[in-house]
Amino acid sequence: MTALRFTEDHEWISVDGTAATVGITDYAQDKLGDIVFVELPEVGRVVAKGEAVCVVESVKAASDVYAVASGTVTEINGALEGEPALVNSAAETDGWFYKLELSNPDEVAALMDEDAYQAFVDGAEA
Repeated sequence: MTALRFTEDHEWISVDGTAATVGITDYAQDKLGDIVFVELPEVGRVVAKGEAVCVVESVKAASDVYAVASGTVTEINGALEGEPALVNSAAETDGWFYKLELSNPDEVAALMDEDAYQAFVDGAEA
């Protein structure tokens, strides 16, 4: 398992070979507020980087979650269907959204590492 990589849309990805796990960051869930519903993609769906693949609904708003990288959805976090609040308590661990078989692993290399993402968030807060 590699370290998390991040997007400017506050999604994270963790990669192990060509298998990846995707979710939203603690920062994103904090800004959204209490998560009340997560619409996950279907297993087997082929997604392109930047494509809307999930919807997160909170007490404040509904937001699209975009594909961090291209590939095929291999698994979804079914626990979120019954307990979407897992995203609030563990956004970057147990609150993951879906797993992906990457079709272009090089897309991940262009994403921010943890230090760059923290600087990005700090800049957004300034």
